[in-house]
Amino acid sequence: MPTSALRGFEAMVVDDEPDIRELLAEHLRGRGLSVATAQDGRAAVAALERSAGRYGLVLTDINMPGADGLAVLRAARAVNASAYVVIVTGYASLDSAIQAVRLGAHDYLTKPFSLGQIDVILQKISDHVSLERENRELTTRSAANRPPSLDARLGAIEQRLTRIEALLAADRRH
Repeated sequence: MPTSALRGFEAMVVDDEPDIRELLAEHLRGRGLSVATAQDGRAAVAALERSAGRYGLVLTDINMPGADGLAVLRAARAVNASAYVVIVTGYASLDSAIQAVRLGAHDYLTKPFSLGQIDVILQKISDHVSLERENRELTTRSAANRPPSLDARLGAIEQRLTRIEALLAADRRH
C-alpha cells in the first residue's frame, strides 16, 4: 500500500482491548510507521503531554476507563494541532461523531472494522500530507520568484538617480 508520505511518521494507538491495540499497532508498523501504544485514555493523555507533539497520527478508542477517546483527541490536538486523530468505537453515535469532528478528528471508524478500512484512512492522510508538502514547496518557490515589491523597485530607482546626480555633479566640476 503506497503511504510513502507517512514513512517515518510516529503514531500512537490507544485501546483498552489488548488484541485490537496490538493488531492496529502491527498493521501500522507494517505500513512503515513508528508506533507507540497506550492501554487507556489516561496513559495516552500523559504520553501525549510528554511527547512535545511528536505523534502525527493517533488512533484511539472512544470508550475507555480513566479518560475517553475525546480527551485523547483534545490532548493530541493541543500538543500538535496538525495531528491526524482517528476515533475508533464500538459504540458509534451521531452525537459522539459530531463531537469528535468538532474537536478536530480526521476520521471516525466503527468496530468491527477491516484493516482495509484502516488502509483507506492511511491513504487519505498520506495524500493530504503530500499535498501539504507540495503546497509549502510551491509557496516557497513562488515567493523566491516573486518580483520585487513596488517599494523595493522605487528604492532601487532612487539609488540609481542619486548615483546619476552625483556623477553629473562631479562631471560639472571637472
